[in-house]
Amino acid sequence: MTPLARLALRKQGWIRIAAGAAALGEMAFDKSRKAPSRLRPAPLAGRVALGAVAGATFARRRGVGIAGPAIVAGLAAAGASYAGARWRAYAADHDFAIPGAVAEDAAAVALAWASSRD
Repeated sequence: MTPLARLALRKQGWIRIAAGAAALGEMAFDKSRKAPSRLRPAPLAGRVALGAVAGATFARRRGVGIAGPAIVAGLAAAGASYAGARWRAYAADHDFAIPGAVAEDAAAVALAWASSRD
């Protein structure tokens, strides 16, 4: 949701609020013990799909074809899901699970911001 929330910053009204709330909610729920592994099929598919939508949205905004950026963004979301899961496991094993999760969120925000600059 973070890349979509970043793209929604240009929108007005409820779209901007809803996307921001969804991104913050996802970040909060991701730290819950009840959250399923991001590598299970359904959460991973959701992350890939949302990444592809973000890539296509950004490409459309720039006036270029959407297929390539959607594929690259979907693959990037998959790679980030695996990298994030490894990082979070490492952080938990070394007793800094919460700071590690916050660092992961900060990295996600920074990458979303940097990759969608006009």
